[in-house]
Amino acid sequence: MKNNITSIIDFFYPPFKRVMPLQTFRYAACGGGNMLLGFLVFTGVFHLLSSLNHIHLGFTDLAISNVLIGDAKVLMLQTDGFAFKAHSFALTCSSTVVFIVGFLLNKFVVFTSSNLRGRIQLFRYFLATVSSFCINYFLLNAMVIYLHVYPVLAQVIVTAIVVTISFFMQQYFTFKVKENQPGIK
Repeated sequence: MKNNITSIIDFFYPPFKRVMPLQTFRYAACGGGNMLLGFLVFTGVFHLLSSLNHIHLGFTDLAISNVLIGDAKVLMLQTDGFAFKAHSFALTCSSTVVFIVGFLLNKFVVFTSSNLRGRIQLFRYFLATVSSFCINYFLLNAMVIYLHVYPVLAQVIVTAIVVTISFFMQQYFTFKVKENQPGIK
């Protein structure tokens, strides 16, 4: 599967050869696909929640309602005294999927020359992802609650910011190439 994905991405690379290196193109292609997957999961979960009145999880029921927070109308999930913003729940779901797929794509398609051990890469990827998630969470909430931007549009804007930061974290931290270490994986 790794070879198939790499072959497909590399097939579309020649027109971009003068503009960017192959690794950057692979990152953009994998990241773009992963971002689209995350956006689809976010949008699907958010819209699914907005069309329901409650969700029965087996151990508890979640009530779904519109609540005013300041001047903003926010979709909330409520259960047993806890309340969750629907857009935050959708972000958590999409981030979980994107974490798994993103690590595999970055490790096996994009940053293949990294000589760090896989478990070190996974731990660093986790740290970088948590950092990106926190930036995403705070910017998303600020845009939805304080600027009254529709949650799906806010997620698109925030994603553009987070992707740029994430590329540099992946290249220079998570999947960096250590000098004087021959081919340890």
